[in-house]
Amino acid sequence: MSTITLAPMEGVVDYLLRELLTEAGGIDLCVTEFIRITETRLPTLTFHRLCPELKHGCRTKSGTPVHIQLLGNNPELLAFNAAKAAKLGALGIDLNFGCPAKTVNRHKGGAVLLQDTELLYDIVSAVREAVPDDIPVTAKMRLGYLDSEPAVINAKAIEQAGASSLTVHARTKLQGYKPPAHWQELVAIREAINIPLIANGDIFSAEDAKKCREMSGCSDIMVGRGVLRNPDLPVAIANSSAEDCPEAQWQRSLELIKRFTEKVTQTPDDPEQVHPYFINNPRRYLDGRLKQWLSMMSKSSVQAQELFEQVKRETCIQGISEIIQEAA
Repeated sequence: MSTITLAPMEGVVDYLLRELLTEAGGIDLCVTEFIRITETRLPTLTFHRLCPELKHGCRTKSGTPVHIQLLGNNPELLAFNAAKAAKLGALGIDLNFGCPAKTVNRHKGGAVLLQDTELLYDIVSAVREAVPDDIPVTAKMRLGYLDSEPAVINAKAIEQAGASSLTVHARTKLQGYKPPAHWQELVAIREAINIPLIANGDIFSAEDAKKCREMSGCSDIMVGRGVLRNPDLPVAIANSSAEDCPEAQWQRSLELIKRFTEKVTQTPDDPEQVHPYFINNPRRYLDGRLKQWLSMMSKSSVQAQELFEQVKRETCIQGISEIIQEAA
């Protein structure tokens, strides 16, 4: 049976988006935004802040399991923090070898590690050894850093180090997010390893998902920007059905946007389970996340573009909330 995973989009998909998007249906697994591991043994508070689902069986309110993603280059520290996450209740540990951000790569994290196959092996091996056997250790990578030549050897190293599955964004770091995603290049990786390969990149419609599966041979997929543009996408993919008309899609998307806004502006039931901006700076949180979400939706929705134009220059939280609640 094929699975659909919600991608760990840094700065976008936090626990509140995970809650809302999994309620919409079709998503089998979520992965958190990356938790950066540098020279620190992180406190429990950090894990609870970035993955408050840990307090509830590491599942969203609708019951979708959540895995914790770690990013760093120190095998020992990654292993220590992975073990701590597991002790706190993590259902799985994912390792980030795919982030293309310059600041991350400059500090030897994310996709830049794809230039060091031995270090990839050491990281996965150390984490696998530190985490109980019943907790999966997985990894996400790109085809490569400058080119895709090391894709197969990196994938095999990750498998040999003990990973239980591998997700590949079908572009190199150099290619960034420029279309198209090279799904056909996943075939060689899939044929070289014996663990599940999850395909990722440019899945914006049910038809895209079908083509991705056909070209890559992968039954499991990960969706990212596509589900932010259209929260109905996972259900359409799971049911192998065409998406509804744009107007129906927009009405369901708008309902999620309104619920998101309400949750940010209202006093939470449990202050310990919210993003710190909810308490310290809800305006900044709402302003940043909502505008980013609407900007992504604007790529495929005229209504989202119109709403984005209304809120993008608004800085008052009450003003933003009123615009959203009056939208139709």
